[in-house]
Amino acid sequence: MSAPLENLETQLEMFIENVRQIRIIVSDFQPQGQNVLNQKINSLVTGLQEIDKLRSQVQDVYVPFEVFFDYIDQDKNPQLYTKDCVEKALAKNEEVKGKIESLKKFKSNLLIELYKTFPNEMNSYRAYRKDSM
Repeated sequence: MSAPLENLETQLEMFIENVRQIRIIVSDFQPQGQNVLNQKINSLVTGLQEIDKLRSQVQDVYVPFEVFFDYIDQDKNPQLYTKDCVEKALAKNEEVKGKIESLKKFKSNLLIELYKTFPNEMNSYRAYRKDSM
């Protein structure tokens, strides 16, 4: 899978470079530069055709919409998406870990209080469960 992605990346980089060169030519356009501009536009079209040929090789790649809307559209590096997802997962993991610890403490305190209040019933319950709680 990495080879098609690398090919696409190379084609996109060449396309971006062509667009950059066209922008330079157009920003200081001189009539004698018309042939060069035409060549660059033709190479731009050829680049788009090459990118289109690669479409079938990368069509099964899933890119979350958040990458486009929250990162690329806001001029952020799309690689930050992965970093942000990992940070969110770590934060959620810590939150869940805290909840689990709280529930364990609650269970322990509940059992202690139940033993104090209902010792016979808790002994029966413990025998029924056949564990040492």
